[in-house]
Order: sequence, then C-alpha cells, then structure tokens
Amino acid sequence: MMEHPENETQYRGLKVNEGVTDVPAVNPYFKKPPHPRRYTTSEFTEGIFRGDIAILSQAVTLIESLKDEHHRQAQEIIEHCLPRSGRSVRVGITGVPGAGKSTSIDAFGMYMLKKGHKLAVLAIDPSSERSRGSILGDKTRMETLSREKNAFIRPSPTAGSLGGVARKTRETIILCEAAGFDTVFVETVGVGQSETAVHSMVDFFLLIQLAGTGDELQGIKRGIMEMADGIVINKADGDNIDRARLAASHFRNALHLFPPAASGWTPQVLTYSGYYNIGIKEIWDMIDACIAFTKANGYFEHRRHEQSRYWMYESIRDMLHNAFYHHPEIERLLPRMERKVLNNELSSFVAARQLIDLFLKTE
Repeated sequence: MMEHPENETQYRGLKVNEGVTDVPAVNPYFKKPPHPRRYTTSEFTEGIFRGDIAILSQAVTLIESLKDEHHRQAQEIIEHCLPRSGRSVRVGITGVPGAGKSTSIDAFGMYMLKKGHKLAVLAIDPSSERSRGSILGDKTRMETLSREKNAFIRPSPTAGSLGGVARKTRETIILCEAAGFDTVFVETVGVGQSETAVHSMVDFFLLIQLAGTGDELQGIKRGIMEMADGIVINKADGDNIDRARLAASHFRNALHLFPPAASGWTPQVLTYSGYYNIGIKEIWDMIDACIAFTKANGYFEHRRHEQSRYWMYESIRDMLHNAFYHHPEIERLLPRMERKVLNNELSSFVAARQLIDLFLKTE
C-alpha cells in the first residue's frame, strides 16, 4: 500500500508531496566563535599604550572581574600604566534621572572630538536590587558618540556594590589615560550616594538640572550643591527658555548661601540645550576656566593628592572587608553567630567582637 493513497491513479488531480525533515535547531553552518585569546600582562600593557580599544576593553573586564587571578593581573597592568596616567581632564557628570545626562554627554563629547581630543566615557549603571541585572543602555542613548573612533564608552553595573564599582572606575581611568584619552567623563547613576565617590576621582563636578518641573531646588541635597563646580540647566529651548533662566536664577541665589569652595572657584550656573546643541561651548569654556584657575593656585594638584589618599584608605577598607567575609573560619561560624544573635543568646556587638578577634588571631 502506498504511503499516500491520494497519489493513486483513481484520484486524479490530487498529489501529496513528501514532507521535509525537521530543521535542526542550530544552524549547521554555525561555527562557535573562538574564545578571546588571553593576553599576558606585557601584551595588555603594550596594546593599551598603542591605544588598542579591543585590548583596553578586555583589560577593563579584568578589573571588573571577581576572579582572583583576573584581579592580580589587573593590578599588574595598572602598575605598568600608572606612570602614563594623570594627564587627562576628568569631569564628573550627575543629575536627577531624566535630566538628560546621556544626551548631554553625547553633545559634550562631539564638541570635544571636533576640537581634536580623545574621550573616554565611564558610565555607572544602576543594577536591579532583585536580579542584580543592568540594562547597560548608555551607548544606545549616545548615538553619535558611540560611532566615533576617538571615543570609548564603557558602562559598568553597580551590581549592589557601588563602592566597588567606584574603585574599579577609578582604576579604569588610569588605563584610559595610558591609552591616550585626554578627557574622561564619569557619569553617575543620579543624585544620591554615588556622587561622593565620583567627586573623589574627578577634577570638575558638573550638576545637570531641569527647569519647569516644579520647585527647582526640591530634592537637591545641600551636599550635592556644595560639591558642584558648575550647574547647568538642560532643555533651555523653545517654550522652556524663560523657565530655564528662572531656574538658573534660583540656583545662583542658593549658591550664595553656601561657604566658599576650598579651591577658591565660584561655581557658575548656565543654561543650554543638549538636544539642540545650544550653549555647549559656554559650558566647556566654564570647565576650561575652572581647570586653569585651580592649576594656577595649586589646588588642582592638591585635589589629585587628596583623591589618591582617599582611595588608598578606601582600598584598605575594601580589602579588609573581602578578606574577613572570605575567611574559611568566618564563613563557617557566621551563620551560627547570626542564629545566636537572633535568638537573643548573644548581643550583636559581642558576636561581632568575637568574630573579629577570631579573624585577627588566625591571620
């Protein structure tokens, strides 16, 4: 009997073709890309000095890695790059979510590239507290800048540890400077705890604000205002120009209430439009003037020295924290001590003291 009786002669006009076999789920012509070759420390260093973006990116990945072997090699690379670092202008950029930080960086960056500079943008991206995941979408919002060969954009997820990311961002700055980038932008997650960390690694701290959103000073912490070397009101275009000028006036009046900055520099308040590229030159003229002012009075070098000292102590705290929680005896005893505290068998302070004493004795 035929497999398809419809094809027999008595059924004229009918024809059933043979079906096709199941298509494999994986393309048979697909070839798995080769795993990136692991470079030696000297190869990493030479590639960074040449300005090789691919090697620079892999080196930054080593810095961000949690593996001990990667961490050791990253520190070796940083040591080699350190003599060639410190020659860029570092600008921290912050502002409330939706203020247009990424759009502004796109406009600022293109302005700098047209002046012949090389720009690195290091963006700290907030992670989900639940999944620890990040979208890392800053490149998509910097459409023009991301296509430029003299621009390097690197988003980093906070992954629940802002301090660790801040330290790694500072180490990434060293690699970028060794690779020949003479301007570095550090974009923060928004007004909050990240500002102090970013302020401790930049030469100029720029606060981006919006007008026409109600009370322009509402929600702005005094500490953020005191840290800012310059405040700019974005979206000063169309029907929003008058509101932007009014907001700038409010901020200028507020700045008069604060004590003078240690640098002697008086923060300026400007308006601009990142979308329409209006007022970008004036903002960078302000940054140039501040850098020249602080270099002339010696505060620029003083600030860099204070930042190095700050990060030395931050690194000590970070290393002690990691050493404590990864200590085998501490890992074994910690759940037991926690249960005793929860059962009111031991106070929190006594439990902590006993664990610290154990850690110090076994080190």
